[in-house]
Amino acid sequence: MKHDELGKWGEAYALNYLLQLGYILQTKNYRFNRMEIDLIMTEGQQLVMIEVKTRHSAEFGEPWRAVNYGKQKQIIRVANYYTKAIQWPHEVRFDVVSIVHNSNHTDLTHIQNAFYPRA
Repeated sequence: MKHDELGKWGEAYALNYLLQLGYILQTKNYRFNRMEIDLIMTEGQQLVMIEVKTRHSAEFGEPWRAVNYGKQKQIIRVANYYTKAIQWPHEVRFDVVSIVHNSNHTDLTHIQNAFYPRA
């Protein structure tokens, strides 16, 4: 799979995984300016902003490590815009789904509360 195809595949794989856990999809690939949140879902009363990172291998580090401080700031900006737009009254959580997928195996790691907005 090419890089873009792998990313789309990973988002679909993560979505199916989360739906099986009982999460409810609100929207996919939500954009604000040039920034994006891959999946926005609810779990109970929480709105969950989910970044999905998919790689062919973890040779250079687990995919979740790519969600650095700069990426977190972007996700938080988009989340702020989205929650104001829909007037979300409850808690917001930031998760990362990290997937390593190749012809030999698929490993998924779901990190709840992967990061928090900083003041």
